[in-house]
Amino acid sequence: MSLGDKYENTGGYGGSGQTRTRMPDSGGPHGGGRRGGGRTSSRSLVTVVGVVVLLIAAIAFANRGGDDSPSGEGDDSPKAEATAPSGERPVQSANAGIPSGFARDRQGAESAAANYAVALGSDGMFNPTRRREIVQSITDPSTRDRLQDGFDADYSAELLKSFGLTANGTAPEGMTFVNRTLPAGTKATAFSESAATVEVWCSGLFGLAGDGSTNPVTSSWFTVTMKLNWSGDDWRVLETTQKTGPTPVPGDSPVSGAEDMSKVVEEFGGFTYAR
Repeated sequence: MSLGDKYENTGGYGGSGQTRTRMPDSGGPHGGGRRGGGRTSSRSLVTVVGVVVLLIAAIAFANRGGDDSPSGEGDDSPKAEATAPSGERPVQSANAGIPSGFARDRQGAESAAANYAVALGSDGMFNPTRRREIVQSITDPSTRDRLQDGFDADYSAELLKSFGLTANGTAPEGMTFVNRTLPAGTKATAFSESAATVEVWCSGLFGLAGDGSTNPVTSSWFTVTMKLNWSGDDWRVLETTQKTGPTPVPGDSPVSGAEDMSKVVEEFGGFTYAR
């Protein structure tokens, strides 16, 4: 969990954007209907040719490489596509099932923050034993006890009961509990070899999937900010906060039924977020 809209004190990802915008199917930018005729085909052909020419030019420009472009000395943060794949593999191992061994550079800090956001926004945080494993493995020793006490207080028995969960964070019989965090991008707003501040833009899923659920699975968007410290041989969490959004306009995909949602959560695993 995190500090979501539904339960801000817990850190759980909740809330959803309710605004839905539909564009009229007008066939034109000003609402006019489609027009036929022989000239339409010619114009379409010219448009297609123009698009192809522009595409070829763009590909050629991208393949030129970046050797002639200036770069700041000692700054390894990509400027154009901050979360584009680099081909490097910063994660070498795992601790308590969470990726670890991140590189001591800006990219390593961003990858660590993304993976830690996933762990802190998982269903494991609702189970006391698993929650302790997560917090103890990713937090800095200087703030570990304070963060552990805070998370334990947030995930109270009363909170779990209000969501329809048992004291161990499990769903009632016939239900599937869903709590997932899906990073969409990262941005290091401050970085040094000993400390970093990273923002992780995320989408989240939360709720109970099953017939008769009073808390159906909903989606939300939020940005998690993590302050990290280099401790020992890895990045560790000093502090984490969250704000709502940025939130895109919901699409028109039909809502899946409870059975489909339960099945997809059980069959599809998560990812290691490292670029």
